[in-house]
Amino acid sequence: MGILEVKDVGKRFGGLQALSDVNLSVKENSVHAIIGPNGAGKSTLLNCLVGKLIPDTGSVMFDGQSVLGRTPYEINQMGISRVFQTPEIFGDLTVMENMMIPCFAKRDGAFRMHAIENMMAEKDIVEKAEAMLVDMNMADKKDMHSASMSRGDKRRLEIGMCLAQEPRLLLLDEPTAGMARADTNNTIDLLKQISDEREITIAIIEHDMHVVFSLANRITVLAQGTPLVEDDPENIRGNPKVREAYLGETA
Repeated sequence: MGILEVKDVGKRFGGLQALSDVNLSVKENSVHAIIGPNGAGKSTLLNCLVGKLIPDTGSVMFDGQSVLGRTPYEINQMGISRVFQTPEIFGDLTVMENMMIPCFAKRDGAFRMHAIENMMAEKDIVEKAEAMLVDMNMADKKDMHSASMSRGDKRRLEIGMCLAQEPRLLLLDEPTAGMARADTNNTIDLLKQISDEREITIAIIEHDMHVVFSLANRITVLAQGTPLVEDDPENIRGNPKVREAYLGETA
């Protein structure tokens, strides 16, 4: 039994069957990658996991509790955080202010934007945010406006903001999309460090096979909305069905 259990999930949009009989089990403290060609249903599945979409059939259980019918906020409070394909940060705020927001929300269960001007008076919030910036190797950037940073640093900040919420499951939607190779490798190193040092489960959707094979210890391949195969990375790499469906015969 995994910390995340997806059973017989289906989702239709009009005449398009986006997901069909999807079964997925993500073990606690593992790094599980979900890959597949464009249109395979990866993003639809992810949106079902975080409450943005409700499946037509099946169940999604996190740590024995159903996530279906819950709002994204409620799912976040259960212990699931999501990193978006495009970094979701507050560009007009400093790095420090960005990091304080999830720390505040974790403590109080909610956050009101008008509270920003009073945040610096909250000693415990300041200390937690500063410690997280040290963990993210961003302490020297705390006074920068986040909009001026590189995409790699924006991603690092967003991941840190997610970790500040103390999740048990971190979902990442193509976290290295649009990055230069150096930033991609830095993100891989960061995620390896998070996986090694924290009691956290990571599920990642990613097109870059360098990222997938560098991080994952389990891979599920989707094709036409249904799982084609689930296996360890080496067996996935050599699977002829995967080569045909996604990696290509010469991969």
